[in-house]
Amino acid sequence: MIKPFTDSLPPGLFIAATIVLFVMLLAISLFDIKSLRIPDKLSLPLIGIGLALAAVNPQTLTVDHIIGATAGFALFAGLGETYFRLRGIDGLGLGDAKLFAAAGAWLGWQNLPMVLLLATIGGLIQALLMQQFRHQAHLAFGPWLALAFWLVWLWTQV
Repeated sequence: MIKPFTDSLPPGLFIAATIVLFVMLLAISLFDIKSLRIPDKLSLPLIGIGLALAAVNPQTLTVDHIIGATAGFALFAGLGETYFRLRGIDGLGLGDAKLFAAAGAWLGWQNLPMVLLLATIGGLIQALLMQQFRHQAHLAFGPWLALAFWLVWLWTQV
């Protein structure tokens, strides 16, 4: 896994970015748990901030982060559309696609597979537990995606 920001952001900028990311991901998670929606006003700024961080970081290729944002959105939007066409119901919304795009903007395309793997494992465990206890509720995937995004961001910093 590529570690695009290691030792290259000034400490103050790194701390500020990490705090902003944490607060935004927490807000996204809480909103998604409550409403099964991720508002654009929370996810879209994360895309811009991630791309801006990549642009000011001399040790990253900004194009890797642009590709990450684009590929993250396209993958989830495509999966959501395919699921809708096959099942006739929404299974993965565009809010999730925008959040995955934000992960790509912050982490670069190289780290998206790890974010997806971690989020999917968390969501799958929750779904299995819900099925085990016969709990018929919708699963909010945003919190799992946010947690995976956060963990990979922290991992890329050490």
